[in-house]
Amino acid sequence: MNNKDISTLPSLNKLTEKHVFDMLEQASALRLGVSKLENQTTIIDAGIDRPGGLEAGRRIAEICMGGMGKVSLSASNISELWPWQVNVYSANPVLACLGSQYAGWSLSHGEGKQAFNALGSGPGRAMGSKEDLFDELAYRDRHEHAFLVIEVDKIPPIEIADIIARRCDIAPENLYLILTPTSSLAGCVQIVARVLETALHKAHALGFELERVIDGAGSAPLCPPSPDFLKAMSRTNDSILFAGQVQLFVQAGASEAEELANKLPSSASADYGQPFGEIFKSVEYDFYKIDPMLFSPASVAVTSLESGETFHAGKLDLKLLNKSFS
Repeated sequence: MNNKDISTLPSLNKLTEKHVFDMLEQASALRLGVSKLENQTTIIDAGIDRPGGLEAGRRIAEICMGGMGKVSLSASNISELWPWQVNVYSANPVLACLGSQYAGWSLSHGEGKQAFNALGSGPGRAMGSKEDLFDELAYRDRHEHAFLVIEVDKIPPIEIADIIARRCDIAPENLYLILTPTSSLAGCVQIVARVLETALHKAHALGFELERVIDGAGSAPLCPPSPDFLKAMSRTNDSILFAGQVQLFVQAGASEAEELANKLPSSASADYGQPFGEIFKSVEYDFYKIDPMLFSPASVAVTSLESGETFHAGKLDLKLLNKSFS
């Protein structure tokens, strides 16, 4: 990204702080659990031992975006069967989505059946993750508190919290871990709210220069949760793959905008055509055997700010969406 632009941005974790502290004050109303590990790291449970809910998920989705994104729920006209959708917008989509929301921090501890493995997202990544992506973004954050969202169905061991705190260069008592199981209502919202992030991540993978993405917005249907992990994971992904819609505004000419639009939709992948759970099962549950270009919205519009033209590609696939959600 443009170093000059990034250097003027405030701390993502500082922006997020108010969101988290407000949520803690309203934890009971939001049906959240709040506890401390032995090292005093704060654990916010949004679906393990406490039910959480849609509003908790909406707020957590905004926390995932480092306080630089807006997430809402609204009625949808896509399908009578699935009448609600998650909407997302950011004034700085690259930093909010890739610098914070993207689940890029690999966390692991232990071996065998007792091992803990998960991916962290949220503004804490910009403080402690060693991802090469931050070199491209030319951005690193420093703040007294760090906030990380983990899509997991059990409390992380204290060793994970110690690792995160050490990497973020903060005391463990200044670390906040927000847990959202895939099968929970909050998990459904915060995962579906990644619809814009998937488009940006794929644009980056295609080699499109991130600093040329000026703005963007997206939406995807709110999927029903499932107690079955594989089905829950499939539905959250399928919401985006089969009915996610994104518009990007790029500083590029018409031909480049059109080329990007044609490559962005999920249907451009050879693995497209069945619910994610079936694809995952067919590759023996090995993520690395799935085409990474599959993970993107169903329908995209890319607007060239140089020509004023907008290019559309992809399609909504309600047949596959219904198959996944039903």
